[in-house]
Amino acid sequence: MKLNGKVAAITGGTAGIGRGIAEAYLKEGASVALMARNEEKAKKVLSELGAGERCVFFAGDAMVQGDVEGFVDKTVAQFGTIDILVNNAGGAGDLQPLVDLSDEAFDEAMKWNVYGTFWATRRALKTMTAKQSGRIINISSVEGKHGKAVFTAYTTAKHAIIGMTKSAAREVGPIGVTVNAICPGLVITDIIKNNGPQTAEAMGITFEEMIDTFAQDAAIKRPNTVEEVAAMALLLASEEGGGITGAALSVDGGTAQY
Repeated sequence: MKLNGKVAAITGGTAGIGRGIAEAYLKEGASVALMARNEEKAKKVLSELGAGERCVFFAGDAMVQGDVEGFVDKTVAQFGTIDILVNNAGGAGDLQPLVDLSDEAFDEAMKWNVYGTFWATRRALKTMTAKQSGRIINISSVEGKHGKAVFTAYTTAKHAIIGMTKSAAREVGPIGVTVNAICPGLVITDIIKNNGPQTAEAMGITFEEMIDTFAQDAAIKRPNTVEEVAAMALLLASEEGGGITGAALSVDGGTAQY
């Protein structure tokens, strides 16, 4: 029960990596608030998680400031505080060669990934600063360390998240708040299954070839799992992770070896 009595808020928390982190936190005793856009899906997820009053859902869009800040406020209102914030919501969006990338697509990638993280972090820090403790965990990507053709907007956003992480860690480290980023490699989630064929098409290869390309780029020659990413998120949220801050920690099977 490493997180017994702690309160966690997770954006994009009803699927994939976000749900995996929620499951890990609930298992270790935390109360968890989830935010996502699909309310019907969330009801099913809450039932499957089976955590009763320890797990709640608030509908919201990570690209809408009021939704993101409201999510943090509702978490505090529901549970009395917020100890852990996981900024997981985000995505690749429109994949185009840079020469064809529109201003709108670039702005969308920044708002979805960077602004959502910024809004939630700023709001959560008001509570964490007052009580001088907390954990902020930002989900970046291996693309936050690498570059990949046609991923310009996404790669830029994920690099920006790491920059935000480093600066915020310096600001709030002295008062007992840690800020870290996790950089997953390829994880086969429902989002990847649903959107992967379009991504592969933008890369000029088949979906199967894309999965194999990403896997072969890793030292372990396979995709990572949700559970492997969640294990890192659990460490960073726990007391044992208190000495880690300002880090961009890869869970990518050795794709980015730094």
